[in-house]
Amino acid sequence: MEFPKFLLGDNTDYPTAIFVVHTEFPRFIINLEDDEVEWLEEFSKEDEKELEEEAETLIAAATAFYDREVSRYED
Repeated sequence: MEFPKFLLGDNTDYPTAIFVVHTEFPRFIINLEDDEVEWLEEFSKEDEKELEEEAETLIAAATAFYDREVSRYED
């Protein structure tokens, strides 16, 4: 089964949280309420350096995805 690169998620136990799930490597979930990121991968020391460089871009892409999705609901 193929998944889109990003998915939106919510949960009634966290009524103010908005989650974006990145389904490709490196997989992560970001809570846009507080920008907390949970990585769903284990990284080697070599990977951590590359991840630090890529994390900002990935998080910006997740936020842009959310903004795009919300704008589609508002139209």
